[in-house]
Amino acid sequence: MANEKQHYDVCVIGCGPGGFAAAMRALDLGKHVCIVEGGEIGGAGVMWGALASKTMWEIAKDFSIASQTLRGYRASGLSMDYQAMRDSVLQAVREKQYQMLSQIESFSPRRWPGPGSLTLKKGWASFLSDHAVAIANPDGEPEEIQADYFVIATGSRPRPFPGIITDGERVVDSDTILNLKAFPKRMVIVGAGVIGCEYATIFSNFGQTQVYLVDYAERIIPYEDDDVSDFISHNLVDNGVRILHSAILRDIRHFDDYLQIILDYDDGHSEVLEVDAALISIGREANFDCLKLENAGISLDPDGYLAASENCQVKGHIYAAGDVTRRSALVNLAEMEGRFAVKHMYATNRWPLNYRNMSTVMFFKPAVAAVGLNEKACQKKKLPYRVAYYANALLPRAIAMRATQGFLKIIVSDDAEQKVIGMRAAGPQASNTIMSIAFLMDQDKGIHDALKSVHPHPTMSEGIQDCLRVLLNKSVYKSHAFPNHIKIRRWHPDKGYIS
Repeated sequence: MANEKQHYDVCVIGCGPGGFAAAMRALDLGKHVCIVEGGEIGGAGVMWGALASKTMWEIAKDFSIASQTLRGYRASGLSMDYQAMRDSVLQAVREKQYQMLSQIESFSPRRWPGPGSLTLKKGWASFLSDHAVAIANPDGEPEEIQADYFVIATGSRPRPFPGIITDGERVVDSDTILNLKAFPKRMVIVGAGVIGCEYATIFSNFGQTQVYLVDYAERIIPYEDDDVSDFISHNLVDNGVRILHSAILRDIRHFDDYLQIILDYDDGHSEVLEVDAALISIGREANFDCLKLENAGISLDPDGYLAASENCQVKGHIYAAGDVTRRSALVNLAEMEGRFAVKHMYATNRWPLNYRNMSTVMFFKPAVAAVGLNEKACQKKKLPYRVAYYANALLPRAIAMRATQGFLKIIVSDDAEQKVIGMRAAGPQASNTIMSIAFLMDQDKGIHDALKSVHPHPTMSEGIQDCLRVLLNKSVYKSHAFPNHIKIRRWHPDKGYIS
């Protein structure tokens, strides 16, 4: 090695959301931290994933709203330039990256007298032993880093489709979609998970692309309850998306001016589509390039992930956070694990990790937020429950916004306490609305506790009040008058649905 061996308290491999959060928590504890990153600061959570795609979604949402005429105005000559949109997305990404870099530089040893410090090393880390890594940098000399503790937070990458080459030009994945030069007139999206449905929403919102959404399952987002899945599906179709269920991509044939997409269906027939671009979105896989985990005595589980304990430990002083573990690939989860890993290293954690009430948002049209269990999960666990459904069409704020598509759906235990088990919300401000219920779930509270507070008027969160009141037969509006907008049902493992 060109330089002398350098020793740190903590070495964080990967500067995505999980790695960055881990490094900052170690700094809080006065530790000297080395962050190793060979790619983009912020990782997929910033550069290619959540921030980039949600910036696109916001622009597409605004464009879609501006294109409407139901509010009494009409924008003449409305258009959207793809390159301008792309530049806006990259500007948002760079803004967040430079915030992260600015903080790292502010606490670098040359600027910060301590306690602790942050040192960023650009390059790809590989384990030499369980206490040392080599850092390979194409633009500099290799280095060796030693540390008391390590956090592996190298994230994930798009899963390749067997036999299909993603060229990053006409056949793209979520990491390369910004390589497109213009809005394709026709686009196929292979994979109807959250990422595929989000991009189907984005491109259909702009109104310049005929979107085909292909999935092998009989319904999109199949792990959600059927009413939620159907709601998402119907809105995509209303937005102009053609959903092709029970179909498998067989091949993509390249021609000068178009692509031929060959699909095979479960019933035996095939279909050929002509498109201008294809997005492969069949999930993500953990990224362990160059790490040489075997040198640290670490092996992957049969599915290619790190087997981390409930304390994020992989092996003694080596921890993992984020997409490299078997848990959900979520930015907020990665940050939580990164912070917890460091707290566990130095025995400062006050309570164990809680994955039970991890809230998520799916950016469709409209957005759908989720926390806790859904009905399918309750039934799988054989938990008796009661569920209330309350449509946004009854909410004054939604009516004022002319955005009545959506609903609130709250599940509680079918007992005297009626503890809140889960919630799904769709519509404007769904991500904010759901957090009040997530907080109650963290506090292990029931609906009587939730109804002690009065929500401001007119707001979307008022729907929570009346949805909970439905469960107590005290709602302002009644299901007898609005059977399509207000619904309540019970389920028991021995009896099924109870009328």
